[in-house]
Amino acid sequence: MSRPHDVQSLSGTDLTVYEAVAAIAVGGETASLPGVAGMTGLTEEQTRASLATLVERGQVVPSGDGFTLGRHDFEVDY
Repeated sequence: MSRPHDVQSLSGTDLTVYEAVAAIAVGGETASLPGVAGMTGLTEEQTRASLATLVERGQVVPSGDGFTLGRHDFEVDY
């Protein structure tokens, strides 16, 4: 059984969006909806739906006008 914060249990789209948020967050920035959509090649509608799933799971959290990583137990190194 997967833990709620286990990124290995994510769907392909959710994992892609999570990785985009992580890549932006490692630079100390907040990931915007248009920024994540542009980075992933997904539509804003697809990105919004995925971000909603990730927020519900606690893997990303709203931060100002964007999103950042939620609680996790690993280091992000890009």
